[in-house]
Amino acid sequence: MAEINNAYPVAVSIDYPAKAGRLTTFFRLFTVIPILIILVLLGGVQYGPLDQNYYAVGVGLLVAPTLLMILFRKKYPRWWFDWNLSLTRFSTRVLSYLLLLTHEYPSTDEDQAVHIEIAYPEAEKELHRAMPLVKWFLVIPHLIVLCILYIAVTVCTIIAWFAILFAGVYPRGMFDFVVGVIRWTIRMGAYSILLTTDRYPPFSLN
Repeated sequence: MAEINNAYPVAVSIDYPAKAGRLTTFFRLFTVIPILIILVLLGGVQYGPLDQNYYAVGVGLLVAPTLLMILFRKKYPRWWFDWNLSLTRFSTRVLSYLLLLTHEYPSTDEDQAVHIEIAYPEAEKELHRAMPLVKWFLVIPHLIVLCILYIAVTVCTIIAWFAILFAGVYPRGMFDFVVGVIRWTIRMGAYSILLTTDRYPPFSLN
């Protein structure tokens, strides 16, 4: 289970699968389509977008209202935080299934093998009004590194596809690497998209 510690107010973990489904792995690009449609309708794919237009819509729905609430009222309503957290968990379950990290079909409400915890911010004390206006600029170094890392994630996923088909397992080292990239992405997203923290995310897979 993911547990928040003092290092950063975001925790992400994905259970390593004891068994991998060869048949669903072979057809994964097709089996993921129905749940991917639901995700796009809910607000776009936040992490690992398949279409830049849907990505723009999704980010806009997440960032704009939160930015305005923090900027003008210095509030982060709990119901809005819960929605953003639930959408983050759901989108990560879909992404994990697409990347062959999990083999149980993504649930719309249950955590399954994907565990994400994000600390609810005390907006009055922990969030600066002006920070949401500059965070998009401050995360540019992260975006550059993540673009390179996601090329490696793509290579790992292709190798894992063959490994699962022939050996029935996802190589553990590559699994941990891909999970680390997702963890890094969600920390960056919590800082710049969900706006739940003003603590700058670390350059780390751990």
